[in-house]
Amino acid sequence: MALLILGYGLFSKKAENSIITAPMIFVVIGLLVSFFDLELLSEGPKADFVKPLMEFTLLLVLFIDGSTIDLKSLRKDRALPFRLLTFGLPLTMIAGAVIAIPMFPEVRPLILIMMAFILAPTDAALGQAVVTGEQVPRRIRQTINVESGLNDGIGLPPILVCIALLSGSAGEGFDGQYWLTFVAKQFIYGPVIGGIVGWGCGKLVELAFKKGMMANVYQMLASVSIAVLSFWCAEFLGGNGFIAAYVAGMLLGAQNEHLRERMKEFGEAGSQIMILFIFLLVGMILVPISYQFWDWRSFVYAILSLTVIRMIPVAISLFRSGLDMKTIWFIGWFGPRGIASVLYMLMAIIALGIEGYEKIISIITLTVILSIFLHGVSAVPLSGIFKRKY
Repeated sequence: MALLILGYGLFSKKAENSIITAPMIFVVIGLLVSFFDLELLSEGPKADFVKPLMEFTLLLVLFIDGSTIDLKSLRKDRALPFRLLTFGLPLTMIAGAVIAIPMFPEVRPLILIMMAFILAPTDAALGQAVVTGEQVPRRIRQTINVESGLNDGIGLPPILVCIALLSGSAGEGFDGQYWLTFVAKQFIYGPVIGGIVGWGCGKLVELAFKKGMMANVYQMLASVSIAVLSFWCAEFLGGNGFIAAYVAGMLLGAQNEHLRERMKEFGEAGSQIMILFIFLLVGMILVPISYQFWDWRSFVYAILSLTVIRMIPVAISLFRSGLDMKTIWFIGWFGPRGIASVLYMLMAIIALGIEGYEKIISIITLTVILSIFLHGVSAVPLSGIFKRKY
């Protein structure tokens, strides 16, 4: 892992405008490592180290996603992200389930619905050249980035409901009192606690920063501390820690630009290490347990997930938005499936096990693998369509 980060890092600036991305390298190396009979890999996704690694990565990713959202800018130019999140995301979830259920009749519908939900969030980082390059207009870049940052958190609650139903932890049947308590604890306690911790701790950090009491290194470390504190407080009080971490980032009380930038940079660097390690595990653990379940239906669904299931809902949601069709299809295509889908899948595996879920695990893994390479390779050339126009 250390060699990979150092080796890729040496050429990372050059790689930003190439068809080679870090997730590609880490997945391929992970796959090569899987051929060695390592004791570390013998238990697969159920290994003891996977759960804390997954939880820490997910809470950090959600916190950073929330904290990087500029609410002021979003309010000024909210039309496109609002359409994508309120219409495009639900339509993508519905389309994914509607297509999957008749394609895989041997799998329970609720399991396929959960799969569709897991594959709905996007990961803009897989098409890095799109969101960092200057060829794509700023408004389009911001739209793709904001959608990717917000849909991770928005897509989490329905996935948690599916896991609760499938695990039997939601009680027998649909007991009204139970569900009222469940929803309150998961989806009310979590955001409220996360908001309080994020706002309160952010204000404390900002106060210490203004008074010159806090060293630079601890300003950076504060981002990880607040993410973990929001998660723990929510879990301790019965709420959902992941939702709390996301809301804590969104409502972070620190408003000073220099301070937020310092916290953001360190948080992004920390989460990037964890994300790359997860991609390494995709190649090391998930591909070896998935490939035997790949058939022609798996490949067809994975391609549909990246195209029709994503692009048509985007086109519907952006109808009469003032964008031309070329730009709409561009936004539709650059909805890569990446770290959020992998982490939500690992969350489901840890809660539900592997037995009975092999098919959806294999489809999600295949979709993410295809997305890593197809979106990574196409980001630079397709960004060029805007050069002449703008």
